[in-house]
Amino acid sequence: MDTQKRILKFVVFTNWILFVLVTIGGFVLLSKLFALGILAGGLIVTVNFHLLWRTLRKAFQPDRLVSHHVVIAKYYMRFFISAIILMILISQHWVDPLGLFVGLSIVVTSIMLATLFELKTNFITNK
Repeated sequence: MDTQKRILKFVVFTNWILFVLVTIGGFVLLSKLFALGILAGGLIVTVNFHLLWRTLRKAFQPDRLVSHHVVIAKYYMRFFISAIILMILISQHWVDPLGLFVGLSIVVTSIMLATLFELKTNFITNK
């Protein structure tokens, strides 16, 4: 359990660090639309990740188990709302789609970094 908490803390912390750094870098180095895409995508994916974590944490509390139908319904509701937001952002040309893609990749990048960090830690301690 300690490993799981450590990985979750690493992913959450890295999410916010990457989000801030990439967004600031986008505004400084790239066009405004591209940077707004990074900002919007990063916010959407980070908020969705947090809400998913909260839903799963509540669902697996021993004293209050929630039906899997509730968890799935919340997941699809978030997915549907995110899809509508993304469609509006792209169709109204408020963001650059490539910047949006970069922003939406922040959580995946954090998870990959956490995986690499864990692999490195396990291989060094097991030698």
